Amino acid sequence: MSGTPSRRDDLLALFSDQTRMPAATRHFGFSLIDLHPEERWVEAWFEARPEFLNPNGSTQGGIVTGFLDEAMSLSTLIAGDLKFAVPTLEMKTSFLRPLMTDRARARGQVVRLGSSVAFTEGWLWNADGVLCATASATAALRPYEND
Repeated sequence: MSGTPSRRDDLLALFSDQTRMPAATRHFGFSLIDLHPEERWVEAWFEARPEFLNPNGSTQGGIVTGFLDEAMSLSTLIAGDLKFAVPTLEMKTSFLRPLMTDRARARGQVVRLGSSVAFTEGWLWNADGVLCATASATAALRPYEND
């Protein structure tokens, strides 16, 4: 039916609502760019702020990893139709170039969605579109408890 919001539109609205975001997500300056539920990917902006810098003047690696983890986890949450908590079991980050302060764009993609585990990949670009880091992760699929 024309004019009816799509699942994509509903998810964009849900995950763009700052009041519903966890504090860490807000702290990272998360802003949803786009998502594709059927292709199981999301893209978001993050803010690499001055307080995230290491002594070398680039964004600390744990923060870079956090940006990627947020994007990959959200792609998994959406791929699982919002039915599961998706704690990260393990993650590997490859740092290709330093990320300085500015906006950074991350893409999270579910590679395989099993019955209890998801495998994901992520990419992080600086504001100029230069790839700065990649990651892969495994997340558990834990059904939400109904009380």
